[in-house]
Amino acid sequence: MGNDYSLTCKNLTLFTVSSVVIQIIGLYLFIVGFFPVKPSLSGMSGFESFYPPADNSIHLDNNISTWPPEKLKSLYQELSGVPPLYDRLIFMVIDGLPAEFLLGKDGKPPPKVFMEAMPYTQSLLASGLAIGYHAKAAPPTVTMPRLKAMVSGAIGGFLDVASNFNTQAFLEDNLIAQFHRIGWKMMMLGDETWLKLFPNMFDKHDGVSSFFVKDTIEVDYNVSRHLTNELCHTDNDLLILHYLGLDHVGHIGGRNSALMSPKLMEMDRVIERIHSTLVQEMKQRGTLLVVVSDHGMTDGGNHGGSSYEETDSVALFISAEKISDAENIKEAYQVDIASTLALLFGVPIPKNNVGTVMTDVFSSFRAEQQLRILELNSWQLLRLLQTHFTEFECARFSCESGSGKNDGAERFCCSYLAANELHESWKSKNSLRSTNRDDYLSIVMAYHDFLGIASKWLSSRSTDKPFVQLALGIAAMLLSCLVLMSLLFLLVRGNNFQGSENVSSSDDKTHKWHLEEFFIVAVMCILVLSMASSSMVEEEQYIWHFMTSSFYLILLRKTIHSTTSGSALTLTSGKKVRKIHSICCIIAVLVCRRVLRGWHQGGVNWSYLPDISKLLEQAGTVSIKSLHLLSLVLVVITFSAVLLAMRLRIELVLFLLLIYFIPVLIVLEQILKYQDGTFTSSSIQSTTMIQIFYALIGTITVGILLSLPWLIPIRDPKTSKDITTRASSDALQESQCELRSIRDVIFVIGWCYSFSWSLLQLLLQQPINSMPTYLLLSQVLATLYYFSDGGIHLKHWTKVAALYYLGMAGHFGLGNTNTLATIDVAGAFIGMSSHSTVISGILMFIITYASPMLALLSTLMDVSMVDARTLANSQYVDFGHLLKETLGYPCLVPLGLNSVVLLAYTIVLLVMRNHLFVWSVFSPKYLYVCGTTACVYIGVSFMALTVTYACIVRYYRHRL
Repeated sequence: MGNDYSLTCKNLTLFTVSSVVIQIIGLYLFIVGFFPVKPSLSGMSGFESFYPPADNSIHLDNNISTWPPEKLKSLYQELSGVPPLYDRLIFMVIDGLPAEFLLGKDGKPPPKVFMEAMPYTQSLLASGLAIGYHAKAAPPTVTMPRLKAMVSGAIGGFLDVASNFNTQAFLEDNLIAQFHRIGWKMMMLGDETWLKLFPNMFDKHDGVSSFFVKDTIEVDYNVSRHLTNELCHTDNDLLILHYLGLDHVGHIGGRNSALMSPKLMEMDRVIERIHSTLVQEMKQRGTLLVVVSDHGMTDGGNHGGSSYEETDSVALFISAEKISDAENIKEAYQVDIASTLALLFGVPIPKNNVGTVMTDVFSSFRAEQQLRILELNSWQLLRLLQTHFTEFECARFSCESGSGKNDGAERFCCSYLAANELHESWKSKNSLRSTNRDDYLSIVMAYHDFLGIASKWLSSRSTDKPFVQLALGIAAMLLSCLVLMSLLFLLVRGNNFQGSENVSSSDDKTHKWHLEEFFIVAVMCILVLSMASSSMVEEEQYIWHFMTSSFYLILLRKTIHSTTSGSALTLTSGKKVRKIHSICCIIAVLVCRRVLRGWHQGGVNWSYLPDISKLLEQAGTVSIKSLHLLSLVLVVITFSAVLLAMRLRIELVLFLLLIYFIPVLIVLEQILKYQDGTFTSSSIQSTTMIQIFYALIGTITVGILLSLPWLIPIRDPKTSKDITTRASSDALQESQCELRSIRDVIFVIGWCYSFSWSLLQLLLQQPINSMPTYLLLSQVLATLYYFSDGGIHLKHWTKVAALYYLGMAGHFGLGNTNTLATIDVAGAFIGMSSHSTVISGILMFIITYASPMLALLSTLMDVSMVDARTLANSQYVDFGHLLKETLGYPCLVPLGLNSVVLLAYTIVLLVMRNHLFVWSVFSPKYLYVCGTTACVYIGVSFMALTVTYACIVRYYRHRL
């Protein structure tokens, strides 16, 4: 060639793999730099907590590890100046309970069904024996980081959501460690997350796994069965009860599940039993019952995001005596629980606490004791603020005028000093304290002003990010993106140049860009521009639904135009029929797209609108199960029809149908017997059958890859009827037959992959998503048929990009969004008999990225549709050239498009690092972008492995 734009297969592979490795390194550098483990103060609070931060008069030995627990406990109480009201704590966690169920919302009482489900708890609130708080939880709203927040008062890093599935020991200062230090005997019943966070802290425990969300009975029974014995024995100072059943009910059926009211009644009876014991033992010891939830739940029962429904957790303080006169509901933050409990029980506030005390709980204290509580809380926050400023000496600031008070350390110092001066002045007026109520209120307001601004600033404080590391990460991703896009550009130019050799010099169709190609690029540009808007990130599904449907409308217009144009007069009747079939295929895709668009009303702002899934849920489980069965039947029929249409040997078709017979029966059995949406637990038989299904589907997939290239016969060039061109030589005819034989093998393998994937999704996806699963398969199949038979010659890279976009649109069609709340946790534990972080993570990934992975697997079938004549006419037909032409676009297009999105969103995230929604909107989206990147890596690797192996085998067989 005069202008050689082509690349050798070896160079293409080398540059592609190198760019992917560079991209992974850059992504790792950025994630580690942007999402570091939140820095915290080491060690535990001690005697210094009861003195001002600048006080140098502390002469006590602060090596309290050598102190006897009883002596330490006594000294803490003496120094605090606040005698503890209680000496025993029962900490009851009702996992996933929204505060709205108990306390209502927006000043309105809870729905009647929830009030009637918890009558005893409602009576405690009405009589003043309990104080209720809407305790706002920070995202991500998953159990482990929320438990940390309640016992330490600190807000953890965003990536705590990942460690939720692999909990490690909690080493920061916390209430459990403080109670252990003063010799408390502690017992834990329920979620074993507590045992992982606080190993060797509990004298007695009985933990259960929190991840078997199909179980709504045994997890709670295992806690309640110990109640009678433990409540009668007063030898434990701290009793932790973590009930998981209500959270599991939410995951199974949502807020309106038929199991929700019975579960609330069960929790109400537990609260009644505990409170009755509190009343009976009131004279022996003071016991406080604290009922909290770690997070709320969406209408669908999920959590993990930052919506009001998910962050609206509850905190109830229940006593045997009247604790409050006010019946109005309070608002607080979840991190406020730690400081409140520390001061109630006379231990130092944990060092990294950013919360403020819930002052209504201390309403029975004398005025000087309430001010002492505010003072201790202020000293602790002041010490924490000192760690964020290089020079934080309040004495050097002049707070006489208002200037400069809004600037960093000076603002906090002046606010604290104002409260401190008022407090010191009040202390000096011993004789007037009881009568001077206004002075007291002024001090309280001054302390609250400091505590409010300090807590808010510390809670929202972004950790310092290493700019050099972030810049290196982005630079690596930029380099990778440029290399991938350059390779794609060279491949396109090379193919265009090669194509121009086979057409007349006046024909420039191979070089000319068409509307659909411009549109493919425009979609990427629009997507990148939309990333800077938090609202567009939340509602990204609208971009994909609209753009994908618009692309197929462009193809429909182009196909109709080619059929009705003047050149159509030269078409034979057979070609006209094929054109009509192509039009029908596009219409079928558009119909599937519209149904998928209306199946789930995704996103954040419009999720309450009616959709098909909500209507089916209202119709009942019978309708959902019927659709589930219909979807399975349609998937099997479609699989069989495609195999028969390929005119394979009947023995091979029967063999493929036979090996899938048992997996199909297992899925059918699960639909009929277990997946009715209301079951409470999975039986051992069900778990075993699903595990057999996993083993079979994996074995079948690997077996098909290894065996089919050997089983499908090689076409005979003398008898083949598929040669539609005039071969210039026997060698050319033989070459074409070899290429078509390879195409047959790849197509059958790709179709079997897609069928296996669809069966897996019918088992793992929620039953409501069964029909969308079939629609995804149908639109992919219709698209592939159109690409192979349309008469409208689309460039190969356009076809691959269209399939990639179809997969991304289908991702949102299954109800996924850019919030963590839509991740299907329940499905990730189907068929598991014991908890495994790795296996559950893999299943969660399979469910979440069902559609993108299906599109990538289906690209294998598109690989088989590469024009054999173009390859055979080339003088470069060898094994390397064959691999480059078949795998070049299917690998480079997904990698290139994803690299553009990854790079663009990484830059957006860095720019938005100080945005109000950086942790609630932009960061969760970035996790999804990283997940999509992993999906593309896996799909492309699987595709490359399959095609390479098939070509090697067929090439070897042909030479033999």
